This record gives sequence, C-alpha cells and structure tokens, in this order.
Amino acid sequence: MTSMGNTRRLMSVGLIGAALALTLAAPARAGETPTAATDGNAAGWQLTPTGTDARFRGLAPVDRRTAWAAGSKGTVLRTTDGGRSWRNVSPPGAGELEFRDVEAFDARRAVVLAIGEGEASRVLRTEDGGATWTESFRNTDPRAFYDCMTFFDRRHGLAMSDPVDGRYRILSTRDGGRSWQVLPNTGMPDALPGEAGFAASGQCLVSAGPRDVWLATGGGATARVLHSADRGLTWTATVTPIPAGDPARGVFGLAFRDRAHGIAVGGDYRKDQPSPQAGAVTGNGGRGWRASATPPPAYRSGVAWLPHSRNAALAVGPTGTDLTTDGGRTWRTVDTGSYDTVDCTPDGSCWAAGEKGRIARFGRP
Repeated sequence: MTSMGNTRRLMSVGLIGAALALTLAAPARAGETPTAATDGNAAGWQLTPTGTDARFRGLAPVDRRTAWAAGSKGTVLRTTDGGRSWRNVSPPGAGELEFRDVEAFDARRAVVLAIGEGEASRVLRTEDGGATWTESFRNTDPRAFYDCMTFFDRRHGLAMSDPVDGRYRILSTRDGGRSWQVLPNTGMPDALPGEAGFAASGQCLVSAGPRDVWLATGGGATARVLHSADRGLTWTATVTPIPAGDPARGVFGLAFRDRAHGIAVGGDYRKDQPSPQAGAVTGNGGRGWRASATPPPAYRSGVAWLPHSRNAALAVGPTGTDLTTDGGRTWRTVDTGSYDTVDCTPDGSCWAAGEKGRIARFGRP
C-alpha cells in the first residue's frame, strides 16, 4: 500500500511535470494560458467562474477542493468543489473595505484582513464558512496601516503594519484570530526613511514552522527582509538585491519552504517601469540573499513553492507566471495571464488569483 508521504510525493512529481510541460508551450495572447504544441490537453492555469469583477490579492487554498479568496469591494469567496463554483460569503456591510489577505484553517474557519489608514484596517473571522462574521480587530491609530498577516498554526498568528514611530508594528493573536494585541516594538529595528510593506499579495508577512516569520519591505533606499525566530518579539533586518529607492519598488512577496530556504520577488509595480532584478533567494533563513541569475522578466507580486518540492516554485504578476526548478536561481515564463497572488496546498494543488475576478487552479482543461 502506498503511504501518505509517498502519495504526496507522487502528486508533487506530477505537478512539477505538468508545469515543466508549459516550458514547451506555444506563445499565447495576453490573458490566455499557453498549451503545449504537441498536446491539446496540456496542464496550466484553468480559470474558474467567480461571477465577480473584484480584484483578489488574498488567497488561501486549503486543499484540492477548498479555497478562500479575499479582494476589493469587501468581497470574500469560498469554494468547496475545486473551483467549479464559488459562493459569495462576503461580510455584510463590508463593501467599502479592501481585503488584501485571508488565512483559512479549513472549509469553515477563516480570517480576513482589510487594509487602509486608521479604522479601514480591520480583521474579521468566521467559524461557519462565511455565514456569519465577527470583527476581532479594528485599528484606532491613524498612523497605522496594516498590510499582511500570517499564521504559524491554528491558534498563533501575526499581522503587520507599516512603521509607526519609526518601527513596524506587529499585531499578535494566540486564539486563532478571535483577539489581537499589539506587541512591544523594543525588538524591532528602525525602519528606513520611506520604507513600508506592500499589500499586494498577502505575502509581505510569511511564516514557516512554529516560530519563524519574515517581513518584506520596499520604498526605502534598499529593499529589506526582516526575520524573527520568536514569533515577532525580536527581529533582524537584511538587505536584498531587489532594487528599491522609490515608493513603487521593493520586495513584494516571500515564500519559505522551511526555516532556511526562501524566495523573494518584487520589482517596480508601475507598468511603464522595468524590473531588471525581480528575484532573490536565501539558503540561511534570510541572513543573506543572492540575486537570481535569471530573474523573472518583470515585476512579480506573489510566489509559492510547489508542494513537497525542494526546487520548484511559481511566481506571478500582472504580466505572467514564471517557473523555477532550481530553487529560484533561474526562472522561465510559462503563462502570460494576469495574477497577483499564488499559493499551493500540501495535497498537491496550486491556485492563483488577481484582477477582474480571476481565480485559477493549476491543472488540465
């Protein structure tokens, strides 16, 4: 009998093989998924019917069947059939909110983050699949602007705000998002002038394992990644080779497959500006970053490791999807559709979401 571990490895091998097949694909028009010249059934991003034009920068797939998405106009969607249908489970009266991150524990329990200055930054939680929502945090400091959140497990999580009084502000929960407390900033290094996070993909704050968390920055003179090994109490900052020096440039998304190996993506989000060095990698938990030898060719906001793979990952942005099979050192574009965020699940599925209601699952048509 095949063990669960072997089954997951087989799923990963199949997914990587399908992704590799895209490298042989014929060119596609913008917004279309390429198909291999020799195979009309080649795997790729398969758009799912969402019935909305909201822009989804928050994405939380749970498994091959269940996923959550959060976006503009206070929109939250949920699927429990692999994306064949989506249910609008938006919180009542949330139409003015901008949801930029969602963290889901299963088909019933999820936490969403709304961004913005002052009271526009909020956290809401559901325990019944979105039938009802409870607001568990509302920011009352007009200087704070929350960007992203992450969970270490079903109870412990963090959210981050742009600097207040010269340091990033960290919000902590120990009960699955039912209540939140601002952590002391004594262990946080000073922010650079003009430095901030980017609420572009829900991946400016990511975790791996029970205690490690990383925070991505831009806008300052250099693009940095901050790391904490104690759930946000103390932090160290490291410069990355991704260009900054402008409010539109920096690190936009992070992914760590364990507490040592990570990928950073970013660039300049303006359409008329190039992003010549949009990727970097680390093998020591973020203490040092190396520029990708062949980076993504344009700005990328989201990145995710393929399930149970040591070397394969996907990066997405408004101009396409890129694949790496060597841990982020080299990238190749495999799709030209527009996506803002990407995530994969332990049981072997990958999902992407973006503008105009676009949510896709990686697979065959």
